Amino acid sequence: MAMHPQRKQRLLIVLFILAVAGLAAGLLGYALKENINLFYPPAEIAAGNAPVGKAMRAGGMVKEGSVTRASDSLKTQFVVTDFSANVTVEYEGILPDLFAEGEGVVVSGKLAEDGVFYATEVLAKHDETYMPPEVSEALEKSAASRAETEEKGTL
Repeated sequence: MAMHPQRKQRLLIVLFILAVAGLAAGLLGYALKENINLFYPPAEIAAGNAPVGKAMRAGGMVKEGSVTRASDSLKTQFVVTDFSANVTVEYEGILPDLFAEGEGVVVSGKLAEDGVFYATEVLAKHDETYMPPEVSEALEKSAASRAETEEKGTL
């Protein structure tokens, strides 16, 4: 029993549409995977758990006395800390009004081989009480691990 020519044509069209849809879904998934910015606290970066050269976010507190501004450009260097590790961040651009030493910050960018985080975006916390959830979580983890270390040291 042979397949009717019209039916065969419909089947081929349906298979073609499914193949194109599958390819589109695959490309979309790949593109989104590339754009996922994972968050790493300074302790994770210092431990070598953060990927080098991949887009990511880092956050913590801007270390007191660590902000240095270039006199000839908009380049600023500062240290982000979670009080157990520090990461040097370099950013070229205008910093947010709320950016200040001792305040919470989230930076987007890439970690270089030399361990410096080259930021493409700097986000400061909105007010005295707001803290990005990732930053407060990182600070809590850091405090917990410091407490454990101190307990072990006193035993």
